[in-house]
Amino acid sequence: MPLLDVLNLEVRYGGINAVKGISFAVEEGEMVCLIGANGAGKTSTLKAVARMLPAAGEMHYRGERLDRLPSHALIGKGLALVPEGRGVFARLSVAENLAMGAYHRNDNEIAADLERIYAMLPRLAERREQLAGTLSGGEQQMLAIGRALMGRPKLLLLDEPSMGLAPLMVQKVFEVIRNVAAQGVTILLVEQNAKLALETCGRGYVMESGKITLADTAANLLADPRVRAAYLGE
Repeated sequence: MPLLDVLNLEVRYGGINAVKGISFAVEEGEMVCLIGANGAGKTSTLKAVARMLPAAGEMHYRGERLDRLPSHALIGKGLALVPEGRGVFARLSVAENLAMGAYHRNDNEIAADLERIYAMLPRLAERREQLAGTLSGGEQQMLAIGRALMGRPKLLLLDEPSMGLAPLMVQKVFEVIRNVAAQGVTILLVEQNAKLALETCGRGYVMESGKITLADTAANLLADPRVRAAYLGE
């Protein structure tokens, strides 16, 4: 049974059908990406999985009907979203933002997890008392990922982690993402940089106009002339 199994997902904004009955699955331990142009429905799909948008269809997570749960219940079940635009609490410190990621926990390992995050993301350790709103875009992206990891997710949803970042910072953020995956966290990645996404993940889905038009291993998609022409500029 897949860790995440999405069946006939539909998302509408008024009269606009943004996601048109798509189905896909993510196995435990996988890194899977959704790629496509702006407006293809990628972010709407991720928000629907995170229960931040009303949607039709069925979503099963660890064998449970995800679409019957409120969004605030998901973090306690091991599902976390790093939203597009990062969404850090600008007027809170780095340390306070990370603490917010563990708001639902009452165990005695939070402090140890915090130190693990600082060890993995040393820039955050250096800036732990700094207000999140004063960090660079890349540092805020790392903070958003660290905050999600404080919830001990089994499935991490990442929405456009490279958006607005300089190339060097993009590489650093994706090093962090690979490190997170290496620790056993399953990842579903939405990313407009198709080449980087496919080089990072094991499988991918291509979305166009609210539909999944291609699904294959990342290596096969990288070699597919349709993908190369549409998304890799070749």
